[in-house]
Amino acid sequence: MTAFEIYQKIDPSLISDMFLWIRENDRPLYKSVIATLTANRRLRPVFVEKKPVPEQIAWLHKALKLKTSDTVGEHLFQVYFMKGHQDLLIAFCDGMGIKHDGEGSVDGALPETLDDEKLKTTIDTLVGSHDPKIVTLYLQVFNLQTATGWNNLSGLLESDDRLKLA
Repeated sequence: MTAFEIYQKIDPSLISDMFLWIRENDRPLYKSVIATLTANRRLRPVFVEKKPVPEQIAWLHKALKLKTSDTVGEHLFQVYFMKGHQDLLIAFCDGMGIKHDGEGSVDGALPETLDDEKLKTTIDTLVGSHDPKIVTLYLQVFNLQTATGWNNLSGLLESDDRLKLA
């Protein structure tokens, strides 16, 4: 699944929470996203900026559902998780035995394979300690980090009822 496909399938409340967090914690990024997405649609940023915040977020979400917004959408997810959910990233890396910098950023290359047992145990732990929808979103975004994702992670994302985007 690509970033724009995630935006198509995700619970809109998660996107609203993400944008509210970005707006509050990284205002330059929020304005940059508005500028980029409005430029892609041949609009001026003021077109979105003058709207009430809930309407801004709805417009941004709609724009991120487009294939042309895939790179921007993936970058937003990465920033949101790297800055807003470091504890989740750290717990995942620790559970999977992936070396990281202590802030959730992987040191070196990502593993070519993910151990089935570690993956199941780590997901169980994460779902037990975090909002399952945030865990699901993170796992979907993590799976984007290689060209084809990891087969066992993809399988769990499709089959585990706790890991649904909507």
